[in-house]
Amino acid sequence: MPELVFFSGTMDCGKSTLALQIAHNRDARGLVGVIFTRDDRAGEGKLSSRLGLVTEAIEAPEGMDLYGYLVAQLSQGGKADYVIVDEAQFLAPDQIDQLARIVDDLGLDVFAFGITTDFRTKLFPGSQRLIELADRLEQLQVEALCWCGARATHNARTVGGAMVVEGAQVVVGDVNRPAEEIGYEVLCRRHHRKRMTSAAARAGALSPDVLPVNHDA
Repeated sequence: MPELVFFSGTMDCGKSTLALQIAHNRDARGLVGVIFTRDDRAGEGKLSSRLGLVTEAIEAPEGMDLYGYLVAQLSQGGKADYVIVDEAQFLAPDQIDQLARIVDDLGLDVFAFGITTDFRTKLFPGSQRLIELADRLEQLQVEALCWCGARATHNARTVGGAMVVEGAQVVVGDVNRPAEEIGYEVLCRRHHRKRMTSAAARAGALSPDVLPVNHDA
């Protein structure tokens, strides 16, 4: 039976790598896949992994009818055996409904990959709808680590290395951006609550609580 499967995890836990692996394994068996993505770090119409792997994909902007796109492709003689959606958290809830319809009406497996919560620990609407509709939820087994070595559970947005908790929900960035730019960092819950990024931790280590006093002065 075809399924809608939601693979979730924090940033930097290998979601896009797994998506590329699934596509590779099925393509090697002669199956044809359709890959959708939104706002990938490599640019429009790309599915990329931080390991350096990249493949062409179909950009799925706001308002695009994913079900309608598949129906049109199939009606024109195209072939599709499965669907992969990366950065699924950026999709609108109605687009997630369209993914469910692809499974139910077209009989195709849909593998969606995304993070569940934003930098404010709030659910992305697309991820919330996937949790509500998916036949199966899969937590990625490759654990991203906080700078302290604990399991990372939260995504933090940073500006100049400092964590921010206000702003638009979607701002495209990456965990490998220079500190002075808008970027992201994965943190454990404790350090996310304390807004303690790796840069803040380094600064704290370099700033002693008590300055030495020169009694000879």
